[in-house]
Amino acid sequence: MAESLSQQVTRLMKKPEHIRNIAICAHIDHGKTTFSDNLLLGAGMISEELSGKQLALDFHEDEKERGITIDAANVSMVHNVDGEEYLINLIDTPGHVDFGGDVTRAMRAVDGAIVLVDAVEGIMPQTETVLRQALKEKVRPILFINKVDRLIREVKLTPDKMQERFIKIIGDVNRFIVSIAPDELKEKWQVAVQEGQVGFGSAFHNWALSIPFMNKTGITFKDIIEAYNEEEKYKQLSKKAPLHKVVLNMVVKHHPNPIQAQAYRIPRIWHGDMESKEGKSLINCDPNGPVGFIVTKIVIDKHAGEVAAGRLFSGTLRQGDELLANASKRKFRLQQINIYKGATRFLVDNVPAGNIVGIVGLKDAFAGETVSSYEMEPFEAIKHLFEPVVSKSIEATKAADLPKLVEVLKQVNKEDPSIKVEINEETGENIISGMGELHLEVIENRIIKEKGLQVKTSDPIVVYRESILRKSAEVEGKSPNKHNKFLIQVEPLEEEAYNLIKSGEIPEIRIKKKDESVLNGFLKAGYDTKDAKRVKTIFNSNVVFDNTRGIVHIGEVIEMILDGFEQVMKEGPLAREPCMKVKVIINDMKLHEDAIHRGPAQVLPAIRDAVKEAMRNANVLIFEPLQILQIESPIEYMGSISKLVQNRRGSLLNMEQEGEHITITAKLPVGEMFGLTSELRSSTGGRGNFYVVDQVFEKYPTQMQDELVKKIRQRKGLSENQ
Repeated sequence: MAESLSQQVTRLMKKPEHIRNIAICAHIDHGKTTFSDNLLLGAGMISEELSGKQLALDFHEDEKERGITIDAANVSMVHNVDGEEYLINLIDTPGHVDFGGDVTRAMRAVDGAIVLVDAVEGIMPQTETVLRQALKEKVRPILFINKVDRLIREVKLTPDKMQERFIKIIGDVNRFIVSIAPDELKEKWQVAVQEGQVGFGSAFHNWALSIPFMNKTGITFKDIIEAYNEEEKYKQLSKKAPLHKVVLNMVVKHHPNPIQAQAYRIPRIWHGDMESKEGKSLINCDPNGPVGFIVTKIVIDKHAGEVAAGRLFSGTLRQGDELLANASKRKFRLQQINIYKGATRFLVDNVPAGNIVGIVGLKDAFAGETVSSYEMEPFEAIKHLFEPVVSKSIEATKAADLPKLVEVLKQVNKEDPSIKVEINEETGENIISGMGELHLEVIENRIIKEKGLQVKTSDPIVVYRESILRKSAEVEGKSPNKHNKFLIQVEPLEEEAYNLIKSGEIPEIRIKKKDESVLNGFLKAGYDTKDAKRVKTIFNSNVVFDNTRGIVHIGEVIEMILDGFEQVMKEGPLAREPCMKVKVIINDMKLHEDAIHRGPAQVLPAIRDAVKEAMRNANVLIFEPLQILQIESPIEYMGSISKLVQNRRGSLLNMEQEGEHITITAKLPVGEMFGLTSELRSSTGGRGNFYVVDQVFEKYPTQMQDELVKKIRQRKGLSENQ
């Protein structure tokens, strides 16, 4: 009797050499979901009539309505190459920048990425963003140039012109890989056409080619063009060159298996001792070692409750095992282990290292949490490229629904950790912060439609930052009992160090022992070894340096000092907005002999007061978020666009013209961007689009600072001296 898919998957998940964990990522509307559908079709998981129409991985109602993928979706399938079977665990990720958090989290779970590029549009802002996220996590890219049918039917290119077009796209992708990839991978990870690391095709018409496949079958681009010029002949292409076969062959050949990938990925994403038992087990993808699992996504299932999807890097998960959630230090029993089939899952008893799975029983976990057999150094926090910069307060329409709202907001935060949720049980005010207006709008709709809760929200509010302009004088922080003193100074963090933290090259962690990646990062930023070794923590792009010497009880208070520092960095002295680029230097401290007199009640206020006072002394100011946008439109609307940008305190950075089309790069304050989408549409006859390329913070105009601080403090209900 033929094996079922579940049986095949269960057999293959025990052979790590035959596993490939991959993600599909691209700019919005470059055809990812249709592409994924075709891969599923090839694996016999959806019917032929529905391929490309079913959007099998867009199973949220709002995704079908909006026609965009919002959530990353997992699926496992089996593929045969030269008589050998392979298990492909695939994650389809969103392309819209507001949902980029899902891409970042998916990258932690996978070892390879298929980067999809539209043949007509070429490499776009979000293509660069997803590639940057992949390379940051040491995920190996291969390239698929999609929508080739458009080059033939709309642009009517000859084979030579098509080749030129492909060479340009491949060159752009490789240049970007060289500029972003770690030094040792710059050459190695470029995509080569001859090697078969580049595929071409049409997901919509379900065909694909690669040079090795063309050499093997004798099909040429000339055949493809002819097929499109002769009536309905192109429909036969999917039989001669089926997309799933060409692409999954590329995946099996050029993406690493978990054993190969973990050897170089683990030192990038885990900062524990590589010689320890768990270190060796993680590096070797050892199924017999301790469990090391990272949650990359939480899905709330009506029947099973919370399903934590993620990657198992070491050990074996067994139903009924007791495991530890490292952040909450809570033990839990593993109730179910699931393998994915698109929107459905099936149960298995156990799963060895190297697989992507869903687990049930892990209550109150969050994406990014480390789950293990016993307490271990957690995986590096999953860092999103862009920070939440837009907030809304949200309340239940009916007062009786307040407890339900708190519950729902906690769920929302688990499902999408790039949304920041602040729940104030005392005042009843709840704030949600996200990447942009659309992000918050989608979350709000889901709360109403999927969670069945009527809510009302305020107008969007910008989340600002507080930072300093110069070095402060030394400030003394005294504990309430006057027995402990801390001498503290602050100064702006150097630009080089800030950029390395922002890019993820310097991880945001507390230093428990010597950490090579932190040390090397600060050396690269121009610090000498002595200073680089003094770093104690990196938190939200703020850093603590310990310049003290010979303090006997420092080991007992250092965690409290760092807690106090973090509290101020979350809520700065000016208007309780988050802080950025602040370097806190501890020069000296005097501690009471008796531990009872130097507990948290003494240390925390002393540190908080000293850091705030030092920041005021260093000229603390409000910095505002700005987004760098790429605006595309027909050339006749150039005037309207530049006016629109200038009216919103923005500036034009660059303009490129190609035929009748222009691409404008502009920088706009987030506070001036509300309603931009509809205004751009109306001023370009519906033909203008924009994409977010980057996010930066700059000093808010000096003459408007006081007014803004007053406004924020009033909104937060803060009195003059709070």
